[in-house]
Amino acid sequence: MTSHVMNTYGRLPFALSHGRGCRVWDTEGRSYLDALAGIAVNTLGHGHPKLVPALQDQIARLIHCSNYYAAPLQEALAAELCRLSGLEAAFFCSTGLEANEGALKIARKFGHDRGIARPEIIVYDKAFHGRSIATLSATGNPKIQAGFEPLVEGFVRLPLNDLDAVRAAVRANRNIVAIFLETIQGEGGINPTRWDVLQGLRAICDEHDLLLMLDEVQCGLGRTGKWFAHQWAGIRPDVMPLAKGLGSGVPVGAIVAGPRAKDVLGPGNHGTTFGGNPLAMRAGIETLRIMQEDGLLANAQAMGERLRAGLAEGLAGQAGVVEIRGQGLMLGIELDRPCGALLGAAAERGLLISVTADSVIRLLPALIISAAEIDELVGILVPLVREFLQSAPPQP
Repeated sequence: MTSHVMNTYGRLPFALSHGRGCRVWDTEGRSYLDALAGIAVNTLGHGHPKLVPALQDQIARLIHCSNYYAAPLQEALAAELCRLSGLEAAFFCSTGLEANEGALKIARKFGHDRGIARPEIIVYDKAFHGRSIATLSATGNPKIQAGFEPLVEGFVRLPLNDLDAVRAAVRANRNIVAIFLETIQGEGGINPTRWDVLQGLRAICDEHDLLLMLDEVQCGLGRTGKWFAHQWAGIRPDVMPLAKGLGSGVPVGAIVAGPRAKDVLGPGNHGTTFGGNPLAMRAGIETLRIMQEDGLLANAQAMGERLRAGLAEGLAGQAGVVEIRGQGLMLGIELDRPCGALLGAAAERGLLISVTADSVIRLLPALIISAAEIDELVGILVPLVREFLQSAPPQP
Protein backbone atom coordinates (compact mmCIF):
# COMPACT_ATOMS: atom_id res chain seq x y z
CA MET A 1 0.00 0.00 0.00
CA THR A 2 1.38 3.41 -1.01
CA SER A 3 1.63 5.94 1.82
CA HIS A 4 1.16 9.64 1.18
CA VAL A 5 2.72 10.53 4.53
CA MET A 6 6.33 11.71 4.33
CA ASN A 7 8.78 9.00 5.36
CA THR A 8 10.14 10.76 8.45
CA TYR A 9 9.50 8.13 11.13
CA GLY A 10 10.54 4.52 11.60
CA ARG A 11 7.18 3.18 12.73
CA LEU A 12 6.20 -0.08 14.37
CA PRO A 13 3.67 -2.05 12.27
CA PHE A 14 0.52 -1.35 14.27
CA ALA A 15 -1.76 1.64 14.97
CA LEU A 16 -3.23 2.59 18.32
CA SER A 17 -6.98 3.02 18.53
CA HIS A 18 -7.84 4.11 22.07
CA GLY A 19 -6.61 4.11 25.64
CA ARG A 20 -7.74 4.12 29.24
CA GLY A 21 -5.40 4.96 32.08
CA CYS A 22 -1.99 3.41 31.40
CA ARG A 23 -3.31 0.92 28.87
CA VAL A 24 -3.84 1.34 25.12
CA TRP A 25 -5.35 -0.87 22.41
CA ASP A 26 -4.42 -1.15 18.76
CA THR A 27 -6.81 -1.35 15.82
CA GLU A 28 -6.64 -5.16 15.96
CA GLY A 29 -7.78 -5.20 19.60
CA ARG A 30 -4.41 -6.04 21.17
CA SER A 31 -3.70 -4.46 24.57
CA TYR A 32 -0.45 -2.78 25.69
CA LEU A 33 0.85 -1.36 28.96
CA ASP A 34 2.00 2.16 28.02
CA ALA A 35 5.38 2.91 29.60
CA LEU A 36 6.10 5.77 27.18
CA ALA A 37 3.03 8.03 27.58
CA GLY A 38 3.50 9.63 24.17
CA ILE A 39 7.14 10.40 25.14
CA ALA A 40 6.32 12.02 28.51
CA VAL A 41 3.22 13.78 27.13
CA ASN A 42 0.21 11.89 28.52
CA THR A 43 0.73 13.01 32.12
CA LEU A 44 -2.73 11.80 33.17
CA GLY A 45 -2.72 8.69 31.01
CA HIS A 46 -5.50 8.16 28.50
CA GLY A 47 -9.18 9.14 28.82
CA HIS A 48 -8.81 10.62 32.31
CA PRO A 49 -12.31 11.00 33.81
CA LYS A 50 -11.60 14.50 35.13
CA LEU A 51 -9.79 15.81 32.04
CA VAL A 52 -12.12 14.60 29.28
CA PRO A 53 -15.26 16.50 30.35
CA ALA A 54 -13.25 19.68 30.95
CA LEU A 55 -11.86 19.54 27.41
CA GLN A 56 -15.30 18.74 26.00
CA ASP A 57 -16.66 21.79 27.80
CA GLN A 58 -13.91 24.00 26.41
CA ILE A 59 -14.33 22.74 22.84
CA ALA A 60 -17.98 23.73 23.02
CA ARG A 61 -17.03 27.20 24.26
CA LEU A 62 -13.95 28.35 22.33
CA ILE A 63 -11.09 26.38 20.76
CA HIS A 64 -9.03 29.20 19.30
CA CYS A 65 -8.93 32.96 19.18
CA SER A 66 -6.22 35.41 18.20
CA ASN A 67 -3.76 36.94 20.63
CA TYR A 68 -5.23 40.30 19.64
CA TYR A 69 -7.53 40.00 22.65
CA ALA A 70 -7.24 39.62 26.41
CA ALA A 71 -6.72 35.98 27.38
CA PRO A 72 -8.06 35.05 30.84
CA LEU A 73 -7.07 31.38 30.53
CA GLN A 74 -3.49 32.40 29.68
CA GLU A 75 -3.43 34.59 32.75
CA ALA A 76 -4.71 31.74 34.92
CA LEU A 77 -2.21 29.15 33.64
CA ALA A 78 0.67 31.64 33.80
CA ALA A 79 -0.18 32.50 37.41
CA GLU A 80 -0.20 28.82 38.39
CA LEU A 81 3.09 28.06 36.64
CA CYS A 82 4.67 31.05 38.36
CA ARG A 83 3.31 29.95 41.74
CA LEU A 84 4.70 26.45 41.31
CA SER A 85 8.09 27.58 39.97
CA GLY A 86 8.73 30.78 41.91
CA LEU A 87 9.26 32.59 38.59
CA GLU A 88 7.39 35.66 37.42
CA ALA A 89 6.00 35.55 33.87
CA ALA A 90 5.13 33.08 31.11
CA PHE A 91 4.83 33.10 27.32
CA PHE A 92 2.77 30.35 25.67
CA CYS A 93 3.50 28.49 22.45
CA SER A 94 2.57 25.02 21.19
CA THR A 95 5.69 22.82 21.33
CA GLY A 96 8.96 22.28 23.17
CA LEU A 97 10.88 23.29 20.09
CA GLU A 98 9.11 26.66 20.07
CA ALA A 99 9.73 27.12 23.78
CA ASN A 100 13.45 26.44 23.30
CA GLU A 101 13.61 28.67 20.22
CA GLY A 102 12.02 31.45 22.25
CA ALA A 103 14.56 30.92 25.03
CA LEU A 104 17.38 31.34 22.50
CA LYS A 105 15.81 34.58 21.29
CA ILE A 106 15.59 35.83 24.88
CA ALA A 107 19.27 35.05 25.41
CA ARG A 108 20.35 36.84 22.25
CA LYS A 109 18.28 39.94 22.95
CA PHE A 110 19.49 39.91 26.55
CA GLY A 111 23.02 40.13 25.14
CA HIS A 112 22.21 42.81 22.58
CA ASP A 113 20.55 44.90 25.29
CA ARG A 114 23.92 44.80 27.09
CA GLY A 115 25.85 45.90 24.01
CA ILE A 116 27.08 42.46 22.94
CA ALA A 117 26.85 42.37 19.15
CA ARG A 118 27.42 38.61 18.75
CA PRO A 119 25.98 36.86 21.80
CA GLU A 120 27.00 33.26 22.45
CA ILE A 121 25.31 30.55 24.51
CA ILE A 122 26.88 27.61 26.33
CA VAL A 123 25.22 24.30 25.35
CA TYR A 124 26.13 20.68 26.06
CA ASP A 125 27.28 17.41 24.53
CA LYS A 126 24.40 14.95 23.95
CA ALA A 127 21.81 17.71 24.39
CA PHE A 128 18.55 17.71 22.45
CA HIS A 129 16.55 20.93 22.17
CA GLY A 130 14.54 20.44 18.96
CA ARG A 131 14.74 20.19 15.18
CA SER A 132 14.40 23.76 13.93
CA ILE A 133 17.62 25.14 12.48
CA ALA A 134 18.45 27.07 15.67
CA THR A 135 17.48 24.37 18.19
CA LEU A 136 19.18 21.80 15.95
CA SER A 137 22.34 23.87 16.21
CA ALA A 138 22.05 23.91 20.01
CA THR A 139 21.51 20.14 20.02
CA GLY A 140 24.59 17.98 20.65
CA ASN A 141 23.92 15.14 18.22
CA PRO A 142 25.84 15.14 14.91
CA LYS A 143 23.50 12.49 13.45
CA ILE A 144 20.51 14.79 13.84
CA GLN A 145 22.44 17.77 12.45
CA ALA A 146 23.87 15.96 9.42
CA GLY A 147 22.45 17.18 6.13
CA PHE A 148 21.11 20.45 7.50
CA GLU A 149 24.28 22.53 7.57
CA PRO A 150 25.21 25.35 7.76
CA LEU A 151 24.21 25.40 11.40
CA VAL A 152 23.43 28.57 13.33
CA GLU A 153 26.50 30.09 14.99
CA GLY A 154 26.73 31.43 18.50
CA PHE A 155 26.98 28.22 20.54
CA VAL A 156 29.84 27.05 22.78
CA ARG A 157 29.58 23.29 23.43
CA LEU A 158 30.87 21.77 26.67
CA PRO A 159 30.73 18.38 28.46
CA LEU A 160 27.91 17.92 30.96
CA ASN A 161 28.64 18.16 34.69
CA ASP A 162 31.98 19.98 34.28
CA LEU A 163 31.91 23.29 36.16
CA ASP A 164 35.59 23.99 35.51
CA ALA A 165 34.93 23.93 31.76
CA VAL A 166 32.11 26.46 32.24
CA ARG A 167 34.27 28.77 34.35
CA ALA A 168 37.09 28.63 31.78
CA ALA A 169 34.70 29.36 28.89
CA VAL A 170 33.11 32.31 30.68
CA ARG A 171 36.52 33.78 31.56
CA ALA A 172 37.78 33.41 27.99
CA ASN A 173 34.69 34.58 26.12
CA ARG A 174 33.04 37.90 27.00
CA ASN A 175 30.28 37.22 24.41
CA ILE A 176 28.71 34.43 26.48
CA VAL A 177 25.28 35.56 27.68
CA ALA A 178 23.56 32.34 28.81
CA ILE A 179 23.97 28.71 29.82
CA PHE A 180 21.35 26.43 28.25
CA LEU A 181 20.86 22.82 29.28
CA GLU A 182 18.35 20.08 30.03
CA THR A 183 18.11 19.46 33.76
CA ILE A 184 17.96 15.78 32.79
CA GLN A 185 18.93 15.03 29.19
CA GLY A 186 16.16 13.01 27.57
CA GLU A 187 16.96 12.07 23.99
CA GLY A 188 20.66 12.01 24.87
CA GLY A 189 20.16 8.97 27.11
CA ILE A 190 18.57 10.05 30.45
CA ASN A 191 21.69 11.89 31.65
CA PRO A 192 21.03 13.93 34.82
CA THR A 193 22.82 17.17 35.58
CA ARG A 194 24.16 16.73 39.11
CA TRP A 195 22.51 18.87 41.77
CA ASP A 196 25.81 20.41 42.88
CA VAL A 197 26.53 21.32 39.24
CA LEU A 198 23.15 23.04 38.92
CA GLN A 199 23.96 25.02 42.08
CA GLY A 200 27.37 25.89 40.64
CA LEU A 201 25.86 27.03 37.34
CA ARG A 202 23.41 29.24 39.23
CA ALA A 203 26.31 30.86 41.09
CA ILE A 204 28.32 31.41 37.87
CA CYS A 205 25.33 33.03 36.17
CA ASP A 206 24.75 35.31 39.15
CA GLU A 207 28.41 36.30 39.30
CA HIS A 208 28.69 37.12 35.59
CA ASP A 209 25.11 38.36 34.90
CA LEU A 210 24.28 35.45 32.59
CA LEU A 211 20.95 33.73 32.04
CA LEU A 212 20.58 30.21 33.40
CA MET A 213 18.13 28.54 30.97
CA LEU A 214 16.91 25.07 31.99
CA ASP A 215 15.09 23.03 29.37
CA GLU A 216 12.46 21.10 31.36
CA VAL A 217 10.42 20.08 28.31
CA GLN A 218 10.78 16.35 29.07
CA CYS A 219 11.80 16.25 32.73
CA GLY A 220 9.45 18.92 34.11
CA LEU A 221 5.80 18.91 35.19
CA GLY A 222 6.07 16.42 38.04
CA ARG A 223 7.89 13.66 36.18
CA THR A 224 10.74 13.46 38.70
CA GLY A 225 8.55 13.79 41.79
CA LYS A 226 8.88 17.57 42.03
CA TRP A 227 7.16 20.07 39.77
CA PHE A 228 10.44 20.80 38.01
CA ALA A 229 13.58 18.68 38.08
CA HIS A 230 15.85 21.59 39.08
CA GLN A 231 13.90 21.96 42.33
CA TRP A 232 15.79 18.92 43.66
CA ALA A 233 18.86 21.20 43.64
CA GLY A 234 17.06 24.04 45.42
CA ILE A 235 17.68 26.61 42.67
CA ARG A 236 15.63 28.68 40.22
CA PRO A 237 16.50 29.28 36.58
CA ASP A 238 16.08 32.58 34.75
CA VAL A 239 14.34 30.92 31.79
CA MET A 240 12.51 27.58 31.78
CA PRO A 241 11.06 26.10 28.58
CA LEU A 242 8.19 23.63 29.14
CA ALA A 243 5.93 21.54 26.90
CA LYS A 244 5.17 17.78 26.58
CA GLY A 245 3.27 16.91 29.77
CA LEU A 246 1.78 20.37 30.37
CA GLY A 247 -1.40 19.68 28.37
CA SER A 248 -1.71 15.91 28.90
CA GLY A 249 -1.76 15.40 25.13
CA VAL A 250 -3.09 18.75 23.92
CA PRO A 251 -0.13 20.62 22.33
CA VAL A 252 1.05 23.37 24.67
CA GLY A 253 4.47 24.87 25.36
CA ALA A 254 5.60 27.64 27.66
CA ILE A 255 8.59 29.79 28.48
CA VAL A 256 8.56 30.71 32.17
CA ALA A 257 10.94 33.50 33.17
CA GLY A 258 12.32 35.05 36.32
CA PRO A 259 13.12 38.71 37.03
CA ARG A 260 16.33 38.80 34.98
CA ALA A 261 14.59 37.62 31.80
CA LYS A 262 10.87 38.36 32.02
CA ASP A 263 11.04 41.83 30.41
CA VAL A 264 13.58 41.09 27.68
CA LEU A 265 10.91 40.55 25.01
CA GLY A 266 8.40 43.28 24.24
CA PRO A 267 5.52 43.70 21.78
CA GLY A 268 6.66 42.78 18.28
CA ASN A 269 9.70 40.77 19.44
CA HIS A 270 8.01 37.37 19.49
CA GLY A 271 4.65 35.77 18.84
CA THR A 272 2.72 32.74 17.62
CA THR A 273 -0.66 32.01 16.05
CA PHE A 274 -1.66 28.93 18.04
CA GLY A 275 0.23 29.62 21.26
CA GLY A 276 -2.01 30.24 24.26
CA ASN A 277 -5.22 29.16 22.51
CA PRO A 278 -8.14 28.53 24.88
CA LEU A 279 -8.20 24.74 24.43
CA ALA A 280 -4.48 24.40 25.18
CA MET A 281 -4.73 26.72 28.18
CA ARG A 282 -7.69 24.81 29.60
CA ALA A 283 -5.75 21.56 29.15
CA GLY A 284 -2.81 23.04 31.07
CA ILE A 285 -4.98 24.43 33.86
CA GLU A 286 -6.85 21.15 34.30
CA THR A 287 -3.66 19.06 34.14
CA LEU A 288 -2.05 21.04 36.97
CA ARG A 289 -5.28 20.98 38.99
CA ILE A 290 -5.74 17.22 38.66
CA MET A 291 -2.08 16.56 39.44
CA GLN A 292 -2.51 18.39 42.74
CA GLU A 293 -5.90 16.89 43.59
CA ASP A 294 -4.69 13.36 42.93
CA GLY A 295 -1.23 13.67 44.55
CA LEU A 296 0.62 12.75 41.37
CA LEU A 297 3.99 14.24 42.39
CA ALA A 298 4.13 11.89 45.37
CA ASN A 299 2.97 9.05 43.13
CA ALA A 300 5.68 9.78 40.55
CA GLN A 301 8.33 9.69 43.26
CA ALA A 302 7.03 6.52 44.93
CA MET A 303 6.37 4.64 41.70
CA GLY A 304 9.72 5.77 40.30
CA GLU A 305 11.48 4.32 43.34
CA ARG A 306 9.49 1.09 42.98
CA LEU A 307 10.38 0.86 39.29
CA ARG A 308 14.07 1.52 39.85
CA ALA A 309 14.20 -1.03 42.69
CA GLY A 310 12.41 -3.66 40.62
CA LEU A 311 14.71 -3.14 37.66
CA ALA A 312 17.83 -3.14 39.86
CA GLU A 313 16.80 -6.37 41.54
CA GLY A 314 15.70 -8.07 38.33
CA LEU A 315 18.80 -7.09 36.36
CA ALA A 316 21.33 -7.53 39.17
CA GLY A 317 24.42 -9.36 37.94
CA GLN A 318 23.27 -9.32 34.32
CA ALA A 319 26.24 -8.79 32.02
CA GLY A 320 25.59 -6.01 29.53
CA VAL A 321 23.62 -3.69 31.84
CA VAL A 322 25.76 -0.56 32.21
CA GLU A 323 23.60 1.62 34.46
CA ILE A 324 20.05 2.39 35.58
CA ARG A 325 19.65 6.14 36.01
CA GLY A 326 17.19 9.00 36.15
CA GLN A 327 14.71 10.38 38.65
CA GLY A 328 11.10 9.54 39.42
CA LEU A 329 9.24 8.29 36.34
CA MET A 330 12.03 9.28 33.95
CA LEU A 331 14.34 6.30 33.95
CA GLY A 332 16.90 4.93 31.53
CA ILE A 333 18.57 1.52 31.38
CA GLU A 334 21.85 1.79 29.51
CA LEU A 335 23.05 -1.40 27.82
CA ASP A 336 26.50 -2.06 26.38
CA ARG A 337 25.13 -2.56 22.85
CA PRO A 338 22.51 -1.06 20.50
CA CYS A 339 19.05 -2.24 21.52
CA GLY A 340 16.59 -0.69 19.06
CA ALA A 341 15.19 -4.17 18.42
CA LEU A 342 13.64 -4.08 21.90
CA LEU A 343 10.96 -1.65 20.72
CA GLY A 344 9.24 -4.27 18.60
CA ALA A 345 10.07 -7.13 20.95
CA ALA A 346 8.49 -5.31 23.91
CA ALA A 347 5.39 -4.44 21.87
CA GLU A 348 4.97 -8.12 20.99
CA ARG A 349 4.76 -8.80 24.73
CA GLY A 350 2.30 -5.98 25.33
CA LEU A 351 4.61 -3.18 26.50
CA LEU A 352 5.33 0.21 24.89
CA ILE A 353 8.80 1.62 25.59
CA SER A 354 11.38 3.80 23.86
CA VAL A 355 15.03 3.32 22.96
CA THR A 356 17.13 6.47 22.75
CA ALA A 357 20.83 7.19 22.18
CA ASP A 358 21.02 3.76 20.46
CA SER A 359 21.54 1.77 23.66
CA VAL A 360 19.32 3.29 26.39
CA ILE A 361 15.88 1.89 27.21
CA ARG A 362 13.78 4.90 28.16
CA LEU A 363 10.77 4.60 30.47
CA LEU A 364 8.36 7.55 30.81
CA PRO A 365 4.99 6.20 32.00
CA ALA A 366 2.04 8.39 32.90
CA LEU A 367 2.19 9.86 36.39
CA ILE A 368 -1.00 7.99 37.35
CA ILE A 369 0.68 4.57 37.07
CA SER A 370 -0.12 2.15 39.90
CA ALA A 371 2.08 -0.21 41.90
CA ALA A 372 0.47 -3.21 40.15
CA GLU A 373 1.27 -1.67 36.75
CA ILE A 374 4.87 -0.96 37.80
CA ASP A 375 5.21 -4.62 38.79
CA GLU A 376 3.69 -5.67 35.46
CA LEU A 377 6.15 -3.42 33.61
CA VAL A 378 9.11 -4.94 35.47
CA GLY A 379 7.72 -8.43 34.94
CA ILE A 380 7.68 -7.94 31.18
CA LEU A 381 10.83 -5.89 30.72
CA VAL A 382 13.35 -7.70 32.93
CA PRO A 383 13.12 -11.11 31.23
CA LEU A 384 13.05 -9.41 27.83
CA VAL A 385 16.28 -7.51 28.55
CA ARG A 386 17.93 -10.63 29.96
CA GLU A 387 17.00 -12.67 26.88
CA PHE A 388 18.19 -9.90 24.58
CA LEU A 389 21.57 -9.55 26.28
CA GLN A 390 22.11 -13.29 26.30
CA SER A 391 21.27 -13.61 22.59
CA ALA A 392 22.61 -10.39 21.04
CA PRO A 393 26.40 -10.04 21.08
CA PRO A 394 27.88 -6.65 21.98
CA GLN A 395 29.08 -4.52 19.10
CA PRO A 396 32.87 -4.31 18.63
